Parts: sequence; C-alpha cells; structure tokens
Amino acid sequence: MIAHMVHQLAIGSALIVASAVISAVLWWVHEIVHDRASGWLREPPHVPKLLVHFCLTILWMLVMITVAVWLWAGAFRMLGVFDTLEGAVYFALVAFTTLGFGDVLLPDPWRLLSGICAANGFLLFGLITARFVELMRETRLMQRDYWS
Repeated sequence: MIAHMVHQLAIGSALIVASAVISAVLWWVHEIVHDRASGWLREPPHVPKLLVHFCLTILWMLVMITVAVWLWAGAFRMLGVFDTLEGAVYFALVAFTTLGFGDVLLPDPWRLLSGICAANGFLLFGLITARFVELMRETRLMQRDYWS
C-alpha cells in the first residue's frame, strides 16, 4: 500500500517536472517571438497591435495547457488507468482545470494521481497568469516609452 502511494507520488512528481520543463521551453519560444516583434509592437497604432499580441499570447497559453493535459492523458493510458484515449484526455482536462466533475474517477489504486494532476494544473495556471500579466504590462510600458 505505502509502496504504491510512493510510486504514484513519484509518477506525479515526474509528470509535474515534465510539464514544467515543457512549459518553460514553450514560454522561451514565446519570449523569442515577443522580442523579435517588439519593434513592431512599439510603433503605432498600439491598440490593434496589442489586441493581436493579446490573442496570440492567449492561444500560446492554450497550447501550453493542452500539451500538459495530453502529457497526463498519455501517462494515464500508459499506466492502463483508462481504456480509451478520449477517457484519459477528458479526465486529465477535468482534473487539470480543477473542475472535478466527478463523473469519471480514477480507480482506487490510482486516485492519488488525480489530486497531483489537479495540483499541476493549479500551479501551471498560476504561472501562466502571472507571466501573462507581466508580458502585457511590459508591452504597454514599451508602447508608452515610444512617445517619451
């Protein structure tokens, strides 16, 4: 019993680390694109460019979340927790977003992973939100500096 709990904690921890590394790489790619677009973003008209930047950043964040959810779904499938990929993706998404509908549950021997998956989602959403706010603030300051 304890050994299986430790096994789940190890799997969940590895998935969180993998999710963090993938997210960091995706943010790094986004930063490169943002830096290359900074000259374009700096010059008027600011509002339409900020809107485009805002929407593209939101889409990029959705890619990050989607990759993390699929990572968890793949792990659930590899562990044999779900018979179908659709079931694994659905559960991972519901747990990751901390909705927790409760219509699909992990079998008792694997239920500890559901909380770890939710914690991973909670952490990633927090990091994404903080980075998004900072990025929009930086962009607006850069645009304001254009007029200075």
